[in-house]
Amino acid sequence: MHTPLLIVETREIDPIEDLLAYTDPARPLAWLRRGDGIVAVGEALMELRPPAGGTESRTTALARSWRELTAEAEIDDPVALPGSGLVAFGALVFDEESAADSVLIVPTQVLGRHGDRFWRTRIRLATAPSGFEELAPEPYGPHWAGTVGPGAQSPQGYVDSVRGALDLIADGELSKVVLARDLTGSIPAGSDLRRLVRALSTGYPDTWAFAVDGLIGASPETLVTVHNGTVTARVLAGTIGRGADADADTAASAHLASSTKDLDEHQYAVQSVLAALRSHTRAMAASEQPFLLKLPNLFHLATDVEGELADGESALDLVRVLHPTAAVAGTPTSAAIAAIRDLEPFDRGRYAGPVGWVDVAGNGEWAIALRCAQFVPADDVIAVTAYAGAGIVSGSDPESELLETRVKFRPLVDALA
Repeated sequence: MHTPLLIVETREIDPIEDLLAYTDPARPLAWLRRGDGIVAVGEALMELRPPAGGTESRTTALARSWRELTAEAEIDDPVALPGSGLVAFGALVFDEESAADSVLIVPTQVLGRHGDRFWRTRIRLATAPSGFEELAPEPYGPHWAGTVGPGAQSPQGYVDSVRGALDLIADGELSKVVLARDLTGSIPAGSDLRRLVRALSTGYPDTWAFAVDGLIGASPETLVTVHNGTVTARVLAGTIGRGADADADTAASAHLASSTKDLDEHQYAVQSVLAALRSHTRAMAASEQPFLLKLPNLFHLATDVEGELADGESALDLVRVLHPTAAVAGTPTSAAIAAIRDLEPFDRGRYAGPVGWVDVAGNGEWAIALRCAQFVPADDVIAVTAYAGAGIVSGSDPESELLETRVKFRPLVDALA
């Protein structure tokens, strides 16, 4: 008789007011949007970190490892909602050549909420004792503040990099490239990082607030979502800052909606997603015209894409084919990645890479890690590196692109302060 590697038990529970209060203050694992989502409780059961430079991409290796792991699991899940049962949280590198890790983390316990339903999952090795022990929230630690300043890419360096990109575009080497810059700083050792997740989650409720392996942020952009076989993606490309008053707001949104440069940039991004998904889905559809997505600090052009998942594939398989999109790399992809490596004086790590979760049924929600920072314990502080980028196309103005990165940094800089 076959012995499963993992035993997974999910049970419906009474409502919990604050899921975040149950996750680890120093290493929170969380995925939240408008109060719904999942958080991990306690230690991780296992972490999958494929090495760089293998014969297959790290995302391919993770998708394969996840299939093998789920095949070895015995799952008791009467809740049967996306995110119940066996799940893993993931944060993947932007560039396969990055020195950072791509990781899937399988927790020992998960608390979840979907609308008015709440659940608790325990994931254990078959050799571990069964049963659910009592859970108690951990009080939030004291408030803390951190400041960040110019990192490897100074404001002037960024303007120069944009000019370099515009030269490549003028020479016909690429149509679009997304260039980022970094801010670095530190926060006190022992800081309760859940406070940052909570600030982002409440301040930007329409985004996906996430914390995975020290990567914390609030992304407005889904890479792909799979719920019961239906695939959806939200493409964002084309940005303008919000106005200081209602009239300026109206003028800004009207300018963005009629901007040929931004509409072209947006179309590149939509087409790259459709092309990548076509062979993995049935009956793809996208809206004819982008809509305006209004966030507290800016407007984006947005398009929703929908299709039906081909048999036997998971959200992680779609992440592999979709990333990197034209919205975060550029087009054509290979030329854009080469330009990014050349023009950015740092390793992006997981910035603009996929972040999210996958469950045993192949469901998952994966966003692009934007409006985020990586937190790494250093000697007697926690080092912070934040990132923001802008899409460069023919007609881009270097100073305006620098200003756009400042607007995009604001959610994180405000939350840190």
